[in-house]
Amino acid sequence: MELLHKTALVTGSTKGIGKAIAKELAKEGVNILINGRNYEEVERTIQEIKSEFPLTSPQNAIADIVDVQQREELFKRFPNVDILVNNMGIYEIMQYEDVTDEIWQKYFETNVLAANGLCKHYLPKMLDNNDGRIIFIASEEAVMPSGQMPQYSMTKSMLLSLAKSLSILTKGTEVTVNTILPGPTLSENVQDIIEGIYIDENITFSEKEKQFMINNLPQSEIQRFIRPIEIGKLAAFLCSPYASAFRASPIRMDGGMVPTIF
Repeated sequence: MELLHKTALVTGSTKGIGKAIAKELAKEGVNILINGRNYEEVERTIQEIKSEFPLTSPQNAIADIVDVQQREELFKRFPNVDILVNNMGIYEIMQYEDVTDEIWQKYFETNVLAANGLCKHYLPKMLDNNDGRIIFIASEEAVMPSGQMPQYSMTKSMLLSLAKSLSILTKGTEVTVNTILPGPTLSENVQDIIEGIYIDENITFSEKEKQFMINNLPQSEIQRFIRPIEIGKLAAFLCSPYASAFRASPIRMDGGMVPTIF
């Protein structure tokens, strides 16, 4: 993918989609800055990547990036990156009437302002170097809110708008800004939930997964959860020189969840 020796900051990269993206980039020779809030989890992920991809040099980028002061400290330690993947985010199923102003604010600060703060620091440097990649990880909820988590859907829609605004600033350069919109994905947390739902049934996980999809997500065309590695491979391609024509693209990897053409 021609990414050898690039440096990438992947937020929330100790598990799930973020970890899968970090591994796929490392596979291409990228030096990953592993981010998370738990030191042991960050170090464990670093050792795992070092073991699998010994020619790379992953580093500890521990920080709560929602905290402005911790972001500033992160910038001092890592002033430049070639690739920024804004993956970190929070979600929770909630009824609209239960979403208080404090919850709206928390989601805005966590899912939008944290990513924007990173972009505000790293994008100008990418433009100066005429090279760089920024990827936002959104969700199919950005374009098809289910109504089950309005506070989350709002923030993911905002990322699409932010990506477009930032992409306009890259005109005439080799810097790109894009967004991946994954559908339901088999993170560690989701797998635990599925196992818990069918804990008393003596069936394989694939059978549990199939039953869950039929009963809860019948609109999915693939009738399975997307694997994080699939998103990781897409992200790695978007970071490569071969994806320079993707500009502010909302790339739906939703398993057919969204029924519309656009």
